[in-house]
Amino acid sequence: MKKKPIVLVLSILLTLSLLLSACGGSNSGSSDPTPTPKAADGKGNENKKEEEPAKPTEITIMLPLNVAETPPDTIKNELEKLTNTKLTYQFSPADTYEEKLNTSLATSTLPQVVYLKNQATFLQMREAIRDGQFWEIGPYLAEFPNLGKLKPEIMKNTLVEDKQYSLYIGRPLARQGLIYRKDWADNLGLEAPKTVDELFTMLEKFTTEDPDKNGLDDTIGLADRNDLVYGAFKTIASWFATPNGWGEKDGLLVPDFTSEEYIASMDYMKKIRDNNLMNVDFAATSKTDQVALFTSGKAGAYIGSMQDIDSLDKDLVKNVPTANASVHALIEGPDGKVSSWAIPGYNNVVLFPKTAIKNEDELKKILAFFDAMMTPEVSNLMFWGIENVHYTVVDGEAKPSDDKELTEREVKGFKDSVIGEPETSGRLEAYNTLEARILAEQLIIENAKVAIDDPTAALDSATYAEKATQLQELITDATYKYIYGSIDRDGYNAAIEEWKARGGQKMIDEFNAAYKK
Repeated sequence: MKKKPIVLVLSILLTLSLLLSACGGSNSGSSDPTPTPKAADGKGNENKKEEEPAKPTEITIMLPLNVAETPPDTIKNELEKLTNTKLTYQFSPADTYEEKLNTSLATSTLPQVVYLKNQATFLQMREAIRDGQFWEIGPYLAEFPNLGKLKPEIMKNTLVEDKQYSLYIGRPLARQGLIYRKDWADNLGLEAPKTVDELFTMLEKFTTEDPDKNGLDDTIGLADRNDLVYGAFKTIASWFATPNGWGEKDGLLVPDFTSEEYIASMDYMKKIRDNNLMNVDFAATSKTDQVALFTSGKAGAYIGSMQDIDSLDKDLVKNVPTANASVHALIEGPDGKVSSWAIPGYNNVVLFPKTAIKNEDELKKILAFFDAMMTPEVSNLMFWGIENVHYTVVDGEAKPSDDKELTEREVKGFKDSVIGEPETSGRLEAYNTLEARILAEQLIIENAKVAIDDPTAALDSATYAEKATQLQELITDATYKYIYGSIDRDGYNAAIEEWKARGGQKMIDEFNAAYKK
């Protein structure tokens, strides 16, 4: 009789255990026995509330347009999908871009993102940067891993008073060299020139010894244009070891045009012109006309960016099917050494105006867009376009579509705004089949090893920002006059003294003060 209560208790416990096990089974194997509560509406029904996607970041971007027409939204639409943004691009023609930039700055109507036009524009904008009109972005960059891949040596060249305000659009350091008619050289038994003297000989024979073998006196050695920087002169001057913009002498920074190497470069150019080995009106020749001289078969040499070989060769062969162009660099100067001039590693920068970006949170959202731009997927889209439409991948490189007009119309406007470079963003390199272009890319790497830097790239001078353009016109004019023979060394020196008197000496003093810090 005494055993019945015990049996009863055990029976009750067993029943409770089975009930609890049945309840536990309703969790379908979940490790959390507590179900997630669900919201109910006013009628007692459960609502299945899903997490809403993040709202796209709205960004307005102002940038120069280097093609005739504003691109359609083909690339922009894909870009917005990849980056969860709503983008408004304000394209303005490059020829008048600086005017619009200055007007927008003066009227406080700059948008959130502003691309400048080139390095010179950036230097002129430094005064506004120092005045606090743009966000200092340096303190935030550590939060964005892809932006952290940008090259520190180039970021350093864009500092303003040791602070980082900009991101850069990367370019090879030293692209300049000689593009020449190899078939003409072969006809005359000439090798690629190793020295500036051999280069002169090539230009002379291209002019006087009927290199195209047509029996006519209808060729010249060199085609040049009205640009002392990206035309022939600065590259020739670098072969003469002329400082790049500024150089050091006796422990002080001095302008390149005050150096003996610059004078020697002018003398060399003058000798070419005096002997009619080039288009003698080069100071009044546009790039279009310079290119036409080469591609029509009139001129045998073009000194500038070696990457121009693609378009030059293509148009040359159209006009002269038997032509064969090649490239060369690393030409020895009178001292037997090779050198080249280098850009600071960028050709443009992007800034972030405080008048348009109101707080840190907004700035960080915009920087996140640029961080995404440093990924292969986004960088390839903006630089090359849509795969299998604007380019295809061959051997791990980007081969542009044969429809050049489509790519220029739809992609070019965005291509010019991509920050970084292939080695920092993972963007595809170009697939080249033209032998001369492959050689050009090899020479660009070699050029960088002997490149002359501009020591003032990251230095500030208020006078430079205010007066550099107008003062440079004095030196440009004097350089042309010297090469043309309308002034001699005394006349050229007088121009330098005028440059100093009108603010140049103050510029020298300011750069040297910054250099010594």
